[in-house]
Amino acid sequence: MHSRLVSLEEGKDPTTAMVKNMIPSRLIPLKFLQILMLFLVMCLGLIIVSMNTFRFFGQHYEVQPARVITSQLTCFVEVNSLESWVKPPSNLWHTMNDTELFWRASFVPRKREYPFDRVPKIAFMFLTKGPLPLAPLWEKFFQGNEGRFSIYIHPHPSYVGKYPDTSVFYNRQIPSQLAEWGRMSMCDAERRLLANAMLDISNEYFVLLSESCIPLRNFSVVYDYISQSPHSFMGSFDEDGPYGRGRYNPNMIPEVTLSEWRKGSQWFEVNRELAVNIIEDSKYYPKFRDFCTPACYVDEHYFPTMLTKQLPHLLANRTLTWTDWSRGGAHPATFGKSDITEMFFKKMFEDQTCLYNNQSTNLCYLFARKFAPSALDPLLELSSNVFSF
Repeated sequence: MHSRLVSLEEGKDPTTAMVKNMIPSRLIPLKFLQILMLFLVMCLGLIIVSMNTFRFFGQHYEVQPARVITSQLTCFVEVNSLESWVKPPSNLWHTMNDTELFWRASFVPRKREYPFDRVPKIAFMFLTKGPLPLAPLWEKFFQGNEGRFSIYIHPHPSYVGKYPDTSVFYNRQIPSQLAEWGRMSMCDAERRLLANAMLDISNEYFVLLSESCIPLRNFSVVYDYISQSPHSFMGSFDEDGPYGRGRYNPNMIPEVTLSEWRKGSQWFEVNRELAVNIIEDSKYYPKFRDFCTPACYVDEHYFPTMLTKQLPHLLANRTLTWTDWSRGGAHPATFGKSDITEMFFKKMFEDQTCLYNNQSTNLCYLFARKFAPSALDPLLELSSNVFSF
């Protein structure tokens, strides 16, 4: 009561005092609300800006990296999948130079067991000047044996073969360079054929042929004869006289001595092990390039000499390609239409005697040369009776 009187005496209305006391408590929430409102406005602004930014950049942010990842993943799978190593190249055309090609082709698995069903194939390598006039005969020879052979053609670089897409020769031309008879460029072409064929891991045997070569037996006989022998068929012999030792150049020393000098037919069959030796060689190549020039015909000496020094036990020391040198001269005889008779081949087969897997046999040649384009029609007519295909 005393306090009330004091208040009244001092002229202070109690109601006014209560209002004054309440004002500070109302000012604090108002400031808080103002700050909160400002914060919410800022947040709303940020949300709007973020949404517009996402709309503008979002599709670039999400889609583009997806393409990159897909591309990288595809590349990763191609490089590291087994199929990329064992599947033959779908296109024989490439941009590798010889150094790059030989390096790539020289890859050798250290493990002999293959982790896939590998069917060893024979690579038929045609070293030609241009077209294959006897192609129809070869088509007949290959028919029905898909999966057991592959074909590679090294023509003059200016020539482009035009074979129908149903032909076994369709798209089988490799990048080629000029090959001059009797010079190292001829061996370069042979190595190039080997290296391209070795890119197919299933190619186990490699046969070098020309456009004038023909098969003398059906495919099954050829395949079994080659695949069932531990030897490769390359002639390699020590020949006295001007066409053998007479071609030797003493500058070959120390890599090749006179007693190590060998001669053999240009037309050979080698297995994959010997093929690797041929394409990876850098020791003997310079010597033969520099010191075996016409009248030393390097294609008759380089491979026989080198392989005899390195792996003589793997050589049969004979060729599988029959050739007639009886007429003399620098080139063998060429046979045309009038020469092609059953008697002609009967005589050829009867005159054969050789060793096969260390046993005597009269089956010595699987191929023959040289046959002119005019010989095609009679060869096709006789193929069933004489060659059994």
